[in-house]
Amino acid sequence: MPENQVDNFIYLLKGTLCTFQEILINLNNFKMERRKFITVIGATALAAPVISSIASCGPGNETFEGHNFPDLPYDFNSLEPYIDARTMELHYSKHHKGYFDKFIAAVENTELIGTPMEQIFAGIRKHTDAVRNNGGGYYNHALYWENMTPVRMEVPSDLKKAVEKDFGTFDDFRKQFSSAAKTIFGSGWAWLAINDNGKLFVTTTPNQDNPLMDISPDKGVPLLTIDVWEHAYYLKYQNRRGEYVDNFWNIINWETVNKRLEKTLK
Repeated sequence: MPENQVDNFIYLLKGTLCTFQEILINLNNFKMERRKFITVIGATALAAPVISSIASCGPGNETFEGHNFPDLPYDFNSLEPYIDARTMELHYSKHHKGYFDKFIAAVENTELIGTPMEQIFAGIRKHTDAVRNNGGGYYNHALYWENMTPVRMEVPSDLKKAVEKDFGTFDDFRKQFSSAAKTIFGSGWAWLAINDNGKLFVTTTPNQDNPLMDISPDKGVPLLTIDVWEHAYYLKYQNRRGEYVDNFWNIINWETVNKRLEKTLK
C-alpha cells in the first residue's frame, strides 16, 4: 500500500476511535445502563483503552495539544464492588480536578503552559513545589484512571513474557507490586515502570511524585500505577489498605498497560 494511503487509513482510524469515545460520553448523558451497552456493543469494545486527553485524539498521538483535564473513561459506579461510586466521584471531580486547576494556576503565563508533562518532570527540581505537587497529581491520576477497567481482562502474552523475564514469574511481580503498595508510609503511589535499559521494575513514590521526575531515585516510564492516598479508598475500606490493593487486581486494564510498554519499546 502506498505511504499516503497508509497515512490516510491511520487518520480515518483515529477519527473512528474519537467518534467511539464521543458515543460513550453521549450514552452516559442518556444514563444508559452499562449492561445494555455490553449487549449491543460487546465486552471487547468496552475493554479497549480510551484515549486520554493528555494524549489527544488529534492526528498523531505524539502531538502535544495543551494541558487538558481528561474525561473519566467509565461511569462512577463502573468499578464496583471494588471501588465505590462515591469514592470515584469525589476522587475524580474534587481531588483530581483540584490538582489540575492548581497546576494550571501555577503554570499559566509561563512557558510551562505549553510544555508537555514529561518534559516538565524531567526538570522538576528547578520548578516550584506547586508545579511538582499539582502537576504530579494531575498526571498520575490520569494514568490511574486509564489503567483500570470494569471489564475483567487477561494479561497479553507479550506483557506477560516481559514481566516474567524481569521478575521470574507473574505471581512474583504481583506479590512485589502489592507489597510495595501496602507498605508505603503515608501517602503515595506504587508503580510498574521500565528503565532506559528496557528492564521492568517496581518502585514507590511519596505524595504526588512519579518515576519520570528527575528527583526520583528510580527513574523510568510508568506502565501501571495504584494510588494509595487514603482518599482513593477510605470511604469503602477505612484503614484496610491491603484489601483495596488486593481488589485492585480485579480491575486492571492490561491492554492499556501493554500499549504503554509497546510505545516505550518502539
